[in-house]
Amino acid sequence: MAPVVARLVSQSKPYLVPGKLLVRELWFEVPLDHDNPEDTTKLKLFARSAIKYERLIVEPSPSEVEQRPYLVYLQGGPGMGTSAPQDSPLSKYMLDRGYSLLMLDQRGTGLSSTISANTLETIGSPQEQADYLKYFRADTLVKDSEAVRLCLTKDYPPEKKKWSTFGQSFGGMMTLTYLSFAPEGLRECFITGGLAALDKGPAEVYQATYKRCIERNHAYYKKFPEDVATVKWVAEKIIDLGGEKGVLLPTGGFLTVRRLMTVGLNFGAHGGVDRVHSYITRMKADLDQFGKFTRCTLNELEQDNVWDTMPIYTLLHEPCWCYGPGVAGKWAAERVGQSLEEYQWLQTDWAGPASLGEKPLYFSGEMIYPFHFETCSELIKLKEVADILAKYDKWAPLYDIQQLGRNEVPVYAAAYNDMYVDPDLARVTASRIKGIKVFETNVLFHNALRSNPDDVIPQLLKLRDDTID
Repeated sequence: MAPVVARLVSQSKPYLVPGKLLVRELWFEVPLDHDNPEDTTKLKLFARSAIKYERLIVEPSPSEVEQRPYLVYLQGGPGMGTSAPQDSPLSKYMLDRGYSLLMLDQRGTGLSSTISANTLETIGSPQEQADYLKYFRADTLVKDSEAVRLCLTKDYPPEKKKWSTFGQSFGGMMTLTYLSFAPEGLRECFITGGLAALDKGPAEVYQATYKRCIERNHAYYKKFPEDVATVKWVAEKIIDLGGEKGVLLPTGGFLTVRRLMTVGLNFGAHGGVDRVHSYITRMKADLDQFGKFTRCTLNELEQDNVWDTMPIYTLLHEPCWCYGPGVAGKWAAERVGQSLEEYQWLQTDWAGPASLGEKPLYFSGEMIYPFHFETCSELIKLKEVADILAKYDKWAPLYDIQQLGRNEVPVYAAAYNDMYVDPDLARVTASRIKGIKVFETNVLFHNALRSNPDDVIPQLLKLRDDTID
């Protein structure tokens, strides 16, 4: 079957933003199911394009406007929308090289047929909602991307029809899917923090990432040794104040000890250790002065991550590690964590913080648990949907390892001291992609593209522009 070509619904008049960027807003339409030509369900995709603006002495006529090759940004997550071009570090480095940058919101994210509890309600029953969400993994996102590429480049000469991709985190995983099943659309690929395991299911992945998370906990308590006692004391107070259900949060969720432990997700990012310490300091200050938590503190904790605002991140997190048929999540993060001494708090019969003695409470990392759907106000409404997806094991393949082994598309990747994408597994993945060039460092963390772009993007461009030997 011929690939679907997206329909361009509308595009805005270009507008200029500071930094001499000429931005255009575009809306596309694609089918929910690319493999079913009879499908009448359509989704809207939103994107912003940007080029470097130069005020010429004589403005070119429409027929003389240059067709610049596209670089499309594949966002991390899953479930997160893209930033405006002027807020992306890619604009600084890539536009001067002649690319047209495309910031495409993946389906269900940003402005693209956004997924939330109330938009899913319109789909139908929990089973119908889960069936709908099965079309929001990387395999379908790649088909969307190809559909948009074919639409945007239909009048381009053959040498400009392919585009370049830049995938961060989950966007890197999506790149591996793209290279597996639609390499004909790719000129070159950049990947940062996204060399995920190709044939490891969620449980195997979490066995590796829990190890990295424990290491980051050690770094936290080494830097803030007084927090060994403080964190446990705060945890006891949460139990005293909130009981079994937890302390009510401003938008209707609940702060429990388990939910507090999830702020350890920050440990995988630059500044994350200090951010968690700031939370603990604020909580202790509230308790010392008022005997309870202030709204400001509770609001900060509730907004710490994207649990409520980007539900795809939780609903499809374990499924994004389900690499093919026969693999199901089955709440792997909880199952693996319950087997580890450091994560006794995941066990149903845990005796509480006092039972740890001198041992610290260990924070979790990038793990999704059933209790998210009991303590996060938006996710409470999606608990049944989450359970259905956790049991599902008929996922389409995400990767073609044989195709990656004969890959001809240039790939340039950055691999970090990464708590989210295990470096050892990343090396194995790199070894299975023909022709890939990798910049590896142990002094940068997963969010380095945003926090330290000057240490990342130039290194990737060196891999692209220079020779190794």
